[in-house]
Amino acid sequence: MTRKTLILATVLGLFAVQSQAKVTLPSFFSDNMVLQQKADVAFWGTTDSGRKVTVAPSWTRRKYIAEPAEGGKWFLRIPTPEAGGPYSITFSDGEKTTIGNVLLGEVWYCSGQSNMEMPMKGFSSQPVEGAADVILSAKPARPIRMCTIVRKTSATPLEACGGSWQENTPEAVALTSAAAYFFAMRLQEVLDVPVGLLISDWGGTPIEAWMDRATIERDFAAEFDLSHLDAGVLPEKAQKKPSTLFNGQVAPLAPFTFKGMLWYQGEDNRKRAQQYARLQPAYVNMMREVFQNPEAPFYFVQIAPYKYSSPDKTTNGYFYEMQEKTLSLIPNSGMAGTADIGEYGTIHPCKKKQVGDRLAYLALSKTYGIKGIEAESPSFKSVRFEEGKATVTMNVGPMGLSPMGQDLTGFELAGEDKVFYPATGVVKGRVNVIVSAPEVPNPVAVRYCFKNWAVGTLYNAYGIPALPFRSDDWEYINK
Repeated sequence: MTRKTLILATVLGLFAVQSQAKVTLPSFFSDNMVLQQKADVAFWGTTDSGRKVTVAPSWTRRKYIAEPAEGGKWFLRIPTPEAGGPYSITFSDGEKTTIGNVLLGEVWYCSGQSNMEMPMKGFSSQPVEGAADVILSAKPARPIRMCTIVRKTSATPLEACGGSWQENTPEAVALTSAAAYFFAMRLQEVLDVPVGLLISDWGGTPIEAWMDRATIERDFAAEFDLSHLDAGVLPEKAQKKPSTLFNGQVAPLAPFTFKGMLWYQGEDNRKRAQQYARLQPAYVNMMREVFQNPEAPFYFVQIAPYKYSSPDKTTNGYFYEMQEKTLSLIPNSGMAGTADIGEYGTIHPCKKKQVGDRLAYLALSKTYGIKGIEAESPSFKSVRFEEGKATVTMNVGPMGLSPMGQDLTGFELAGEDKVFYPATGVVKGRVNVIVSAPEVPNPVAVRYCFKNWAVGTLYNAYGIPALPFRSDDWEYINK
């Protein structure tokens, strides 16, 4: 071998080692990303060099060093200052990898099924109200960024997934969850900081698909079959099976650092309402543990009114009831009501702005401490029956119920025969609604929007809809 050939071989060999040694990052640590401000943010990846990994964010002169463990995996946390940017972050084990155009701000994790998945451009023949203006007005200069995780099922927890951060362009906004994006718009406008959305969703999926095997085995072992996780090959429609979406679309993200969680799911569990009252708190506890974020706020959306197989069945009513029940079981949570914004003919209502705004109102008031509105829905407190009418008392803030002086629909009354008839409600005073129906001279039970399809008409003074309710505790009879 000549000296020239030897030198060339040596250079090529060094290049090969360096290329192999380059730090590898998860796909969602990418250009354009948003990191949670004023937090100890988690970073991780792999290196084949065996050398320490140095991380150098441009918002500080300090460098952070991670010692690779078995398999070259490394992990560290880096404190972030207040919102700002753009910044760059350089990762090096001898060869540098840099991500740029990084912002610091508020990051929210968004998940669920099709009503979370529904993009700003809508589904075929199912539009999002106001989408054209939002899409065409999107500008990269507005600091909203989105990362939607690629759909993936797995029998075991994966370490990698697809998905990278996108700037606020019309093309990207059109493909982004409409409910999540409207939330981000309101949050960014009010807080005046960058907002990042980490989105992992899949239409037509039950909550148990998003939960890890350990939680299901511990708390729901007798209720779910997990044999598919050991079968070697996942079955058709694996996304409907327990743990498959956790393994493919949640596990690879942990423990990414975010401020809080948004959740729009439930339609796939609506016929198992009582079980859901246990599943949702277990899901939240699991997520807070997996992402090492025990105080993370959790804001979720009430499933929308829809006709389903019969508009008068009460399947939705019982599910609404169990969703509300979880509020008392999940610390630091809130529910965005939707009793007034369903659509009779589609399970995917077009009014996603109201959903995003109501989630944002909860976050702005409960998480960020901004005063001035009553963000939580009025809820049932008690009822008194006298003189052929029901006087319903609601839990509501100081500004009271609305609208006054109008006949309100969505109410029903029943007598001892347990047969419900449509009734009319009228707001009286700050907290009461007087409900009456000519067919029920001696009512003993009152319900509000407690069936698959009804249109809510009762609000607080800020336009936040009242939650569906029933005063009776009659047996679960779906008729």
